[in-house]
Amino acid sequence: MSLSWYVNRLRNMSPGELAHRVFEKSRKLSSKTRHEGWARFAQESDDIPRIPGLNDAVLQASPAVREALDRSCAALLGGRFSALGVAWPERALDALFSVDIWRLDPVSGLSWQGADAYCFDIAYRHETRLGDVKYVWEFNRLQFLQPLAAKLALDDDAVARRAIEDAIESWYRAHPPFRGLVWNSGIELALRSISLLIVSSVCGSHLSPDTIRRIREILAAHAFWLTRFPSRFSSANNHLIAEAAGEYLIGIAMPDLAGADAMVATARRTLEAEIENQILPDGVPAEQSPTYGAFSIEFALLAGLAARQIDDPFGPVFEARLLAFANWIAAISSDGTAPAICDDDEGRVIAVCEPEPRYPASIANAAMAFAGVPSPVAASEPHLRDAVFGEAAAREPQVTTGVTTFSEGGYSVLEARIAGRDVKLVMDHGPLGYLTIAAHGHADALSILLSVDGEPVLVDPGTYLYHSGGAWRDWFRSTRAHSTLTLAGADQSVMSGAFNWSHKANARLIEASDTAILAEHNGYVRHFGATHRRQVSLTDDGLRIEDDVSGKPQPVELVFQFAPSLDIRVDGASAHVAKGETSIAILTLPDVNFTIATGKDAFDGGWVSPSFGIKRPAPRLSWRGQSGSPLVTEIRILQRPGSRA
Repeated sequence: MSLSWYVNRLRNMSPGELAHRVFEKSRKLSSKTRHEGWARFAQESDDIPRIPGLNDAVLQASPAVREALDRSCAALLGGRFSALGVAWPERALDALFSVDIWRLDPVSGLSWQGADAYCFDIAYRHETRLGDVKYVWEFNRLQFLQPLAAKLALDDDAVARRAIEDAIESWYRAHPPFRGLVWNSGIELALRSISLLIVSSVCGSHLSPDTIRRIREILAAHAFWLTRFPSRFSSANNHLIAEAAGEYLIGIAMPDLAGADAMVATARRTLEAEIENQILPDGVPAEQSPTYGAFSIEFALLAGLAARQIDDPFGPVFEARLLAFANWIAAISSDGTAPAICDDDEGRVIAVCEPEPRYPASIANAAMAFAGVPSPVAASEPHLRDAVFGEAAAREPQVTTGVTTFSEGGYSVLEARIAGRDVKLVMDHGPLGYLTIAAHGHADALSILLSVDGEPVLVDPGTYLYHSGGAWRDWFRSTRAHSTLTLAGADQSVMSGAFNWSHKANARLIEASDTAILAEHNGYVRHFGATHRRQVSLTDDGLRIEDDVSGKPQPVELVFQFAPSLDIRVDGASAHVAKGETSIAILTLPDVNFTIATGKDAFDGGWVSPSFGIKRPAPRLSWRGQSGSPLVTEIRILQRPGSRA
C-alpha cells in the first residue's frame, strides 16, 4: 500500500475517525478465519426472499420494456457482456459461468486473487499490473441476472432459468465468505444483494430449492458483513446509502433472518438521514455529480417502494428530496440528457446491461412516478425500472427564460431565446464535493456548460477511469480540463490521491438576476493571493463572460471545451462554431492568443469521456495571457438557416 496514500488520507481524518479506523482494522483481523465459510450462514427456512410487489410490477411490463429485455437477454444468453466501455470475452451458452470468469479483468486478460486470499489482504487500490478493480466488481454485481429474471417470470424461459441457476451456483462455489476481491467493499455487497433479491422476488417460484438455498446463504453472509463493516466518517458518501438500502431490503425480504428487525430499523433511520444529508434541499447532490445523485436516489426509490408495500412509508422529507433532485435534473438537462459533471462510474441499481446515456433522466422520471406527479424530463430509453417504479405522466413543456439558482448546491441555469434558438447555460459555483475527501469532485469551480437547441456546445470532459487512470484520472479532474480559468497552470483544488483532495476551493454566488450570474472562488488565495470572479451576462445577441482575477498579474489560461461533434474554425480573435454545415455561434476572445487542440497532446486537452473507460478527441479552445484587467469573452448565437429570430 502506498505510504503517500495513507498520509494524505490521515490528513483528512478527525480524531474520531482515526479511532474508528483502528477499531475497524482490529475487527478485520479478528474476522480472518474466524467468520469464514458457508456453514455459519446455513438457513433453516426455505422461504423465497421477496421484495413485496416486485413480481406483480414486472409482470405488468409494457411492450417497449419487454422488447428491451428481450434484446438484453439475447446478448447475455449469447455469451456477450459489456460494461464500462469494455466487452468481456464471448462464451458459449454451456460455459457462461466458469469459475475463472469472476476474477477476470477483461482489459488486461489477467485474473485477480480469488478464494485463496482473505478479502482485506488484497491491496486493490494501487494494483497496476492486473488492471482496474472496477471491472471485476462490475461483473460480480450480478446485474446481468436481473433482465434474465424478468424474462423467466414473463415467458417461463427455460434457457434463462438455466443461466440464472448456473450463475448463482458458480458464484457460490467461487466466493466462500470472505475470500476474494468481491467481499472487500460494502457498496459491492449491497448491489449484489439487491440483484439477488430482484431475482428471487421476480422469479423465485421458477427456481430450484437448491438455488433458493444458495441465495439465502449468500444474502445472510452479505447482511453479516455489511453490518460488521459500515462506511463511516469520510467514507460515508453514496456507499453508506447503498449499504443501508441493501440491509433494509434484505431484512424485509428475509424477516426470519436473525437480527432482521433491528437491521431494518437501523437501515431505515440511516436511509432517511442520508438522503437528507446527501441530497440538498434544492435537489443538488452533495457529491455534485448528476449520475451519483441518480445512483443514490435509485437506492432510495427501491427501498421506499418496499416500505410502501409493507405500509410503513418513509417520511415527507425523504420524498421531497427525491422530487427536488428530479427538478434539478430537469433544469440542467438539455433534450433529456444531463451534463457529465464530476465523477460518473455508470453505477446502476436496476439494470438491463445496455448503455444508458440518459440515466439521470430515467431516475428523475422514476422519482416523479413514485411521487405521482407529472415529469418535465424528456423520456429516456425503455428500461426494467419503468416496470418497477412506473412511468410518470409527461408534463407539458414550458418555455423558460431567465436565471434559476440552486443556492445550496451551487448551480445557476440561464435560459434565453436568442436568434430564434433556445440557449441554456449552466454555471457551477458550488463546493468541490462531499465530506472531507470530496472523493468524486472535480476542480471545476465557475465552469460553464452551454447547449443550443438542446445540442451540447460547451461540455464537461467527464471521468474516463478510476483506479487504473493514473495521470488520465488527474487530467479529467483538473481545472484545465474544464471551461473555466486556470491561474499559473495550477488547479483550484489540490489533488492528494485518486479520490482525495488536500485543499479545496470554496465557491460562492455573489448575485444573480434574470440576465446575469456573478460568482467567485478562493482556490488561488492560498498560493497566489488571488480570487477568481466570473460574471456571465445575457446580451442582445448572445452571452458575455467576464473573468477578473485579483492580486498581482499572473499567467492565466481560459478554456472552452467543446462537444466532440463540433467543428471550430479560427478567424483572427474569433472562433466559429458549427456542426457540419450548420453554424451555431461565434466566440470572440480577448485577443488572438488562443489555440484549438483536439486530442493533440496526452495531457494538454481536447479530450472528452462520453462513458467510463472511453475518451474521444474533442475541440478545446485555450486562450493564454496575463491577469490584471478583466478578460472578456463574447459568445454570439447565430440564427439557424431558414428560421425566424
